[in-house]
Amino acid sequence: MKLGIVRCAQTEEVCPGSKDFQALREKTGVFAKVDDAIELVGFTTCGGCPGKKAVFRAKSLVAAGADTIAFASCITKGTPIGYPCPFAKRMIAAVEGNVEEGVEVLDYTHGW
Repeated sequence: MKLGIVRCAQTEEVCPGSKDFQALREKTGVFAKVDDAIELVGFTTCGGCPGKKAVFRAKSLVAAGADTIAFASCITKGTPIGYPCPFAKRMIAAVEGNVEEGVEVLDYTHGW
């Protein structure tokens, strides 16, 4: 798996992404069922509310070699601030509808 992660721009100041990296390294969370090696090709933000840049950012990750785009748990689960993004579903759907066919989109990274 060649992975690109899209994270919340609002939590960028309080979270360095350590739990995302730990989950992919230890194959926990959404990565628990991945048998192949995971190579991180990029880690970027959604661009800020309301996430209009998420499609462009995901496409740039695909251009860098990603075959899978994961939305970090800060977007869909609200970790670590306890506030999920109100635009998460719309962002994920927009990315799914605008990246190349065959690119997998995951809706979270870790469960804690």
